[in-house]
Amino acid sequence: QVQLVESGGGLVQPGGSLRLSCAASGKMFVLYTMGWYRQAPGKQRELVADITSGGITNYADSVKDRFTISRDNVKDTVYLQMNNLKPEDTAVYYCNGRHILNDREFWGTGILVTVSS
Repeated sequence: QVQLVESGGGLVQPGGSLRLSCAASGKMFVLYTMGWYRQAPGKQRELVADITSGGITNYADSVKDRFTISRDNVKDTVYLQMNNLKPEDTAVYYCNGRHILNDREFWGTGILVTVSS
């Protein structure tokens, strides 16, 4: 069992920055591909970015060159640095862990990011 706890969300003005953190508890963090998803009001949940244990990253086109995902395999934490935020980035952001062998997934409870002036 893996528990994921997100932090770092909040209200930011357009053009601003936030860094989300997701702390994982449980065993063998390195066996999980970690990702960030988001769900805006009235929309489906979508992948924002993910990162393998070896550091290979993947981004949604809408956030490329603005967001950076990273992970610390010692601290069992994954981060999402979000720069040049836009109102359309407003959503609940969810941390996700997916086991590399059996695809079992775990989710955080989500954290709200609001981009507004």
